[in-house]
Amino acid sequence: MKKIALISHGCAKNLIDSELMLGILTENGYQITLNEDETDIVVVNTCSFICDAERESIGTILELVEKGKKVIVAGCLAQKHPKELKKEIPEIAGIVGTTDFNKIIEVVKNIDNDYIAEVNEKPDYIYPENVERQQITMGASSYIKIADGCNYRCGYCIIPYLRGDYHSRKMEDIVTEAKKLVKRGVTEIILIAQDTTGYGIDIYKKPMLAQLLKELNKIEGLGWIRIMYAYPTTMSDELIDAIAKLDKVVKYVDIPLQHSHPEVLKLMNRPAYDYKPLIENIRKHIPNVSIRTTFIVGYPQETEEHFEHLKQFIQDMKFDRVGVFEYSREKGTPSYNMKPQVSKKIAHQRFKELMKIQQKISLDRNRNFIGKELPCIIEAFSDNGEVVARTQYDAPEIDGTVSIKTDKHVIPGDIEQVKIIDATEYDLIGEL
Repeated sequence: MKKIALISHGCAKNLIDSELMLGILTENGYQITLNEDETDIVVVNTCSFICDAERESIGTILELVEKGKKVIVAGCLAQKHPKELKKEIPEIAGIVGTTDFNKIIEVVKNIDNDYIAEVNEKPDYIYPENVERQQITMGASSYIKIADGCNYRCGYCIIPYLRGDYHSRKMEDIVTEAKKLVKRGVTEIILIAQDTTGYGIDIYKKPMLAQLLKELNKIEGLGWIRIMYAYPTTMSDELIDAIAKLDKVVKYVDIPLQHSHPEVLKLMNRPAYDYKPLIENIRKHIPNVSIRTTFIVGYPQETEEHFEHLKQFIQDMKFDRVGVFEYSREKGTPSYNMKPQVSKKIAHQRFKELMKIQQKISLDRNRNFIGKELPCIIEAFSDNGEVVARTQYDAPEIDGTVSIKTDKHVIPGDIEQVKIIDATEYDLIGEL
């Protein structure tokens, strides 16, 4: 029986694809390892969202090739550059696109023959419901992909060209998967897609995320439900009401806005309107909500006036969490040939300015928690013996953590009431 290793790059959506590939391999009798030293066959599930992600993926491939491994390249980079990859790295043993991971078996079976590629030039992502995910990250939280692909064509984004149009999963399949995860000990379910708020439009002819939340909220033993990647125009009153009223849905809204100035939003092919009323409406109807958003600086044609508008918007809205990205020029996107391009130096300076503004906002916000008790999910134990946890206002890996000093025995996945005793710009310190 052949043993196969897997290395997964990129986002949580890509991680789920990796776990699905592992499920397919396991069902076909292959042994799985996450240690490439244990086998000569390695699958690298790659990311190609921005240049830095591509470089990281290519670095891994080259390193494995140098070690003499038989490398199968999967995922976004394989979908984007199949011919270039084979030309530049002829040692690659196989290539599998973003929507062809079911064909991983055929590629593995032919690993000792001539090079084989399985890349659909027009990707169309349909979630393989008959496959049992082999999870490589089991802990307090687990992701569930409720849809993939995207019907939007934002000017900076390559994803629709790599994954095709939007496809939702059936609600009963998502609920069934959530119940299985809870039985395995998962406390928090995190719903992901390229656009979670568009869930259901394609198969139910209307947005159904609010209804999905109501069904998931009924699951016994489930602690928290978190939604990521909301799209502003489909953040409906019905959905806001569901987040506010359902007890297991955390009061956390992740809504990437990308910019504030209507001219830049129009250039980005995003909804070009004032987002202030939307943010105010969310805060009005969801008490103590935490709002996370992301912005892009240095987009082509972004002027100093546009940037000042964005700075003022962030200062006025005082978001709880903000991620800032410097524009990455990607071939195949509408913005690639736009002129004038903003220099990397200016983009980086704008990035630093926004982060400085947000650090102060974040510190002030975190200090408001001092002296309060917050429910926190226990995640792990640090090297110095402290407990690492998260509040409901923090998503794993991208937001802050709570370091807890305690002699009490706690178990990862438990939700404990923690008294906050100190705060930094991004993290909290608590005690049990």
